[in-house]
Amino acid sequence: MAKSTIDYRTILSDISSKKYKPVYFLQGEEPYYIDVISNYIANHLLTEEEREFNQDIIYGQDTDIKKIINLARSFPINSQHRVVIVKEAQKMASVDDLSFYLQKPLDSTILVFCYKYKKLDARKKVAKDLETMKLVFTFDKPYDSQIPDFVESYLRERGVAIEPKAKAIIADYLGNDLQKVANELDKLLTSKAPDCKSITCDLVERNVGISKDFNAFELVNALFARNVPKANLIAFQMAKTKGFSIIPTITAIFSSFSNLMVYFYIPNVPGTNYKDDQEVANELKIKPFAVKQYKAAALNFKPKKTMEIISLLRTYDAMAKGVGNSSADDGELLKELIYKILH
Repeated sequence: MAKSTIDYRTILSDISSKKYKPVYFLQGEEPYYIDVISNYIANHLLTEEEREFNQDIIYGQDTDIKKIINLARSFPINSQHRVVIVKEAQKMASVDDLSFYLQKPLDSTILVFCYKYKKLDARKKVAKDLETMKLVFTFDKPYDSQIPDFVESYLRERGVAIEPKAKAIIADYLGNDLQKVANELDKLLTSKAPDCKSITCDLVERNVGISKDFNAFELVNALFARNVPKANLIAFQMAKTKGFSIIPTITAIFSSFSNLMVYFYIPNVPGTNYKDDQEVANELKIKPFAVKQYKAAALNFKPKKTMEIISLLRTYDAMAKGVGNSSADDGELLKELIYKILH
């Protein structure tokens, strides 16, 4: 899912198969996978009876690397393994001395570091040692374009499908905070009927509070179709929503028009005046059924206008963050932005 040195599923699969590493240094800007892996280790590696004497969960701000190494060098009691998990490890003064432990880690200890929101300095010896021993796992923030796949995968693993439109709405509305997305998906899973095997737009609207008619997904569709009345209506209704923030909407529109710019430069099928749907889908990293949307948009927006819109979106993104704007709220900015895109 996220750009990472290894897929988190591989780590969980190895742990499930008892293929343990002596150290798991989980780092990066995306905390969701760090939590998933560390929680899995905490809940599955030892039995409930074994955990009482053989599992320590400590926090970075309350300890230091020497104390952690002493814990890691302790032998298990009535168990094959001992687990030491360091939460919020990024709050420790330093982990440099971990290199001494890495020279001869205890086979019976599984030592886990949850180093969130940042990475070790790659120039340091400890970072190089962890990399050489393949004990560091880096999870970066996912791209916005990866969120729909995360949504689909998360639900599929739980035996539930989701309508394409509902998936797009959730991705556009919730952004790339994976924990937030997962929490909302759990809410949907809990609220759906027991025999319901697919998440619908109606279910999303009732339980997440995202209108199935007035959202960034529908707004992009109206803009691509250059449907002025519909785009203005959607913008007006979105602007009225309590707590409306324009940033996720700008992100969704920016992503779509950036893709449209790429679309213009995908070559036509030789000897024809059309582009191959599968090639377009591959190039834009979209599903084949969405290609027709870009083909229609290309008739309504020429490359020059598309570049102007992309520049405009950058300007309004800055304005939404207070640059050159002292009075207009997000709703007013959205209505003004949509007018400029369409005229």
